Order: sequence, then structure tokens, then C-alpha cells
Amino acid sequence: MSTRTDRTSGGRGRVGHAISSLAVALGCVFFLGGFAWGAYVYQPYTVPTDSMAPTVGAGERVLAQRIGGEDVRRGDVVVFEDPGWGDLPMLKRVVAVGGDRVECCDDQGRLSVNGRALDEPYVSGRGPASPVEFTARVPRDGLFLLGDKRDSSLDSREHLDDAHQGSVGRDTVRARVDATVWPFGSAGAVVRPEGFREMPGGVSRPGPWNAVLWTCGAGAALILAGAVYGPFARRGGRRGSP
Repeated sequence: MSTRTDRTSGGRGRVGHAISSLAVALGCVFFLGGFAWGAYVYQPYTVPTDSMAPTVGAGERVLAQRIGGEDVRRGDVVVFEDPGWGDLPMLKRVVAVGGDRVECCDDQGRLSVNGRALDEPYVSGRGPASPVEFTARVPRDGLFLLGDKRDSSLDSREHLDDAHQGSVGRDTVRARVDATVWPFGSAGAVVRPEGFREMPGGVSRPGPWNAVLWTCGAGAALILAGAVYGPFARRGGRRGSP
């Protein structure tokens, strides 16, 4: 009788150990795979100024999806590098693309693209969409960029007198911001603006950052569950022994 009990307890212990090991192994695959996926798709970026507040503030850390300039749409917040703007990567919002006519401001103080006035809930403060009036025609393969904090952002408005009327080339884009990840209180997706959705090309689709986080989270949960379950299973097996 005791031999049969020992075998049953030992069998349960082995099954418990196998389940624990499998959970940990799967957890490692999910966690490391998700981490590698995220590292391949995204680059972290620390925002140096508050020119994009309140969307992202100075010192906040964001995840920017590595993309080519051909994938950029109106409304995207992009990381770009243009020697004429400085030696460091910069972060601004695309408000117009090649062929667009962009101007500000209409009678209600709104920005207009191709004659269509935009509601811009992401812009900091009240008052007109820009304290400085301007009109520009975006050249082919160009992008017209503005900060969300329009009263202090140094953006395309500062370069209106150059040959490109303030625009930068699509080839200067390095990444598109998908989410804020630090500090935790400000973490969340950077929403695609509705005002650009009905324009030709629409708005860009969100990147896979949410899926990456869930994959890493699922892996961590499996590793923890397997690590905790193993000792309990072994203890249960010992209890069943005489």
C-alpha cells in the first residue's frame, strides 16, 4: 500500500516539476522574444524640451517605432534629424505633407491644410493655433512640422524663408512616436489626431507596442507562476509520502 502511495506521490511530484519547468521555459521564450521584438521595432527616446507638451513633456521617455519617411502621415509625431535644424534628433508633429498648402490662422484662430480648418485638441494653451501667422506650400517629399506647444516651439515656422519654406525631407525621419513609457504616471499611447483622418492618406496605424508589452508581461507571469508552482508541487508530493 505504501509503495503504491509513494509511486502516486512521486508521479505527482514529477508532473508538477514538468509543468513548472514548461511554464518557466515558455515564459522565457515569450519574455525574451517580446524584448527582442521591441528592440527591433522600437528605439527609446528621451524628450529634451517641452516643445511637444502636453503630448509629451521634457524629460519623458517615449517609444518611437523605426519607420521610413514614406510611412509618415499627417498628425504623426516623428523623430527626425536635419542638419539645418541642428545636430541632434528632434521631435515634432507633422501637420502637412508634400503638395499641401498650410496656413494660419483663420477667423477662429485655427490652422488650415488645403483650405480645411483643423481642430487640434493636442495644442497647448488657449488662443490661436500659432501666435505667428504664416502660409507655406510643402514641396514634394517634404514634411511641415510644428510643436504642440506653439508659443515656444522652434519648428517649421522658424525656417519659412529657406528654399523649402520650412519643410524637411521625408528622408530625415528616423522614427514615429507610439507611446510614452516614463514616468509611469504619464505612460500611454500617443493618439492619432482625428482631424487628419478624413484627409487623403488618412492617419497612420498604431505600431505593435501594446502587443510587445503584453508578450513580455505574459512571459514574466509564466516565469513567476512556474517558479512558484514548482516548490508547491514538490511539497505536495512529500506530504503524500508516509
